[in-house]
Amino acid sequence: MPTTKYKRILLKLSGEALLGQVAFGIDENIVKMVARQIKDVRDAGVEAAIVVGGGNIWRGADAADTGMDRVAADYAGMLATVINALALHDALEKEGLTCRTQSAIPIQSVAEPYIRLRAIRHLEKGRVVIFAAGTGNPYMTTDTAAALRSIEIKADVLLMAKNKVDGVYTADPQKDPTARKFEHLNHRQALNLGLQVMDATAFSLCMENNLPIVVFDLHAPNSILRAVAKEPIGTIVSSGGAND
Repeated sequence: MPTTKYKRILLKLSGEALLGQVAFGIDENIVKMVARQIKDVRDAGVEAAIVVGGGNIWRGADAADTGMDRVAADYAGMLATVINALALHDALEKEGLTCRTQSAIPIQSVAEPYIRLRAIRHLEKGRVVIFAAGTGNPYMTTDTAAALRSIEIKADVLLMAKNKVDGVYTADPQKDPTARKFEHLNHRQALNLGLQVMDATAFSLCMENNLPIVVFDLHAPNSILRAVAKEPIGTIVSSGGAND
């Protein structure tokens, strides 16, 4: 594996990316692929944390649109992220990694409570840490949780693994054949252009704290490893130049 300048990463996995070839739930082949790549990341000496979404099981905003109370719907979505976190935890341990899952809502039977300093200590000891249940607050997405946890644990980069979206474009490439992909742009450019890198709250946190973001397609070959190794993959969003 090529040398990387990253010491600590946070990987954001969307729930949809875990669907793989199944219509609902978790494709075990995708989870195994992610676990194998995280093992290689750890073998390269990089500390790894993960925030996982729950959209493959439940989407709070969609449930709210059908009439469910939004707060209740969002809490149900947090539980969906816990299910995904436990599946990923199991796959990581089968790869021989030591893993800890921390939940932003109390669920002690299956996960530790989220404690920032404990999470950092786990990382320093070489353990992989999975952050479940978002921020623990309704109306907040797991994108926001990923940005917040990245900043709290002092991650060097936020890796945004998307479901068959290989970067940031000027428009939706599935709807506009003339859409152009960005190789690199800074936070301010992305904000001014109104690009949907992530939700506004999450993006503001990254911009204000100079946290670089790499947006890439999880399903590309060796995608996580290539992102960690700083190979050309996806789009880099940072506060400065292309070498950040």
